[in-house]
Amino acid sequence: MERTTEERLADLEARVAALEEGADGRSARAGAAARPTEDVFFALNALREHVTGRGGVVFAGIVRGEGEENGLEWQQGLPVERLEGADWSRHAAGLDALGNPVRLQLLHAVWNGTGTVAELAERSDFGTTGQIYHHVNLLAAAGWLTTVRRGHYAIPPERVVPLLAILTAAGGTP
Repeated sequence: MERTTEERLADLEARVAALEEGADGRSARAGAAARPTEDVFFALNALREHVTGRGGVVFAGIVRGEGEENGLEWQQGLPVERLEGADWSRHAAGLDALGNPVRLQLLHAVWNGTGTVAELAERSDFGTTGQIYHHVNLLAAAGWLTTVRRGHYAIPPERVVPLLAILTAAGGTP
């Protein structure tokens, strides 16, 4: 059943009021994150309003650095019909790159600020420099790492939220 213009307008007014309410010295987004119990299914409820056909899958995230009010924001989604019709095997290399414990530990180290192979080699759990380069090259080829300048690696901004979503889907919180 389609909503009336009045219902849609009332919904927009409620949303604007909520945003204005959250702007009392902190961002509305930070206020929403601080009140997670108000609507546990906020993302699912919003998706329900926008999805058509057989459904859709969406993942989104906001990642802020220490003391940052703004940060990286990302959302990606597809309708179920498009996912069903896709060739899932073309994602094997990207998933395979994440399927190795050492590569996940390397990504975690890079996430935490270790950005060079020399710094990674200081840790005994990553193996030799040659082994580290092997893993770094596989992660880079799959798009999970990028070179920010010669010898310095980072997780590309457009891959941060997808990586965290995959880790969440793989088992939630450790």
